[in-house]
Amino acid sequence: MSRYFIDLHDGAHYVKDTEGFDLPDEEAVRDKLVRIMSKIAQGFESTTDRQDYLAVVRDEERRVVLRARLSLDIETLEGV
Repeated sequence: MSRYFIDLHDGAHYVKDTEGFDLPDEEAVRDKLVRIMSKIAQGFESTTDRQDYLAVVRDEERRVVLRARLSLDIETLEGV
């Protein structure tokens, strides 16, 4: 198994993963990344018009191997 680190950034705050996850392959890394981003999306606030998150996955050598972006953009239209 290889160790992967998933760093998160929301535009204002950066959280560097210093512990990482032991995962067997890229498919498992992608699954973990989707679960993390899904959990973040569940916490989006309805009072904010725009929310953006960036996740960066690094391998054991600290090389970036995946990036994921998650955005919510709410527009109020006339007549609503």
